[in-house]
Amino acid sequence: MRQFRNMAMPYIVWMVVMIVLPMLLIMLYAFTDQGNDVATIRFTLENFTRFFSDKVFMSVLKRSLYIAVVTTVICIFLGYPIAYVIANRSEKSKMFWILLITLPTWINMLVRTYAWMGILQDEGIINWLLGFLGIGPITMIHTTFAVVLGMVYNFVPFMILQIYTALTKMDKSFLEAASDLGANKVQSFLRVTLPLSLPGVISGITLVFLPAVSSFFIPKLLGGGQYVLIGNVIETEFLTSGDWNFGSAISLAMAVIIMISMYITKKVDNDPTANGKGE
Repeated sequence: MRQFRNMAMPYIVWMVVMIVLPMLLIMLYAFTDQGNDVATIRFTLENFTRFFSDKVFMSVLKRSLYIAVVTTVICIFLGYPIAYVIANRSEKSKMFWILLITLPTWINMLVRTYAWMGILQDEGIINWLLGFLGIGPITMIHTTFAVVLGMVYNFVPFMILQIYTALTKMDKSFLEAASDLGANKVQSFLRVTLPLSLPGVISGITLVFLPAVSSFFIPKLLGGGQYVLIGNVIETEFLTSGDWNFGSAISLAMAVIIMISMYITKKVDNDPTANGKGE
């Protein structure tokens, strides 16, 4: 037992320094005002009141949640068929396709997003091809389409890998039993494969929705300065305005929203009827 504690100590120290202390500082800043002296600092809820009472900030929050939901839904509809096809291929083919999907993630996300700026701009590759066909040019950069496309491109591998893992761990004997009972392929998929793969879908939703709702450089680069999400507001408050108290309040509010969404997804994942175990 003592040996286990000694082995775990570096991880505990790392968590305290890198996670617990920053969260405590965020909470301290969020519930205090801007005081230059420790003795003059007072606790207040004004930062939260300012955020939730301002229509502009609420509009940004709604837009961020909307973009995150749209991104997650698209990733599900794109990721599930791809994961399903890969999971049903030979072992050698599986490794090739998984490598192909994960290969872009080896490149820094910022670099990949800059690449999409060049692709989507008015003089980019897509508009060049459209012009060659006698169409366009079409304005794509600095639009909602560009932001969603950038997020889907960056986050869909996480959805695919989670669903693929759930599908590969599935007991194939269930499909054989369904076939023996007279179920066709569609019925087997709806009654067996889909329910058993839902934990992977739920994990994928978590890995896509959470970074999408708090992303700041994707909307900043692909959406332009006019397209602001909640992550951009937090970045501005910390780096430009220097209002760490208000920025911390927004960060804490987003952390609560994220924890609620994680609780909901965990609740669905633990629901027996969601996993096909209910009657």
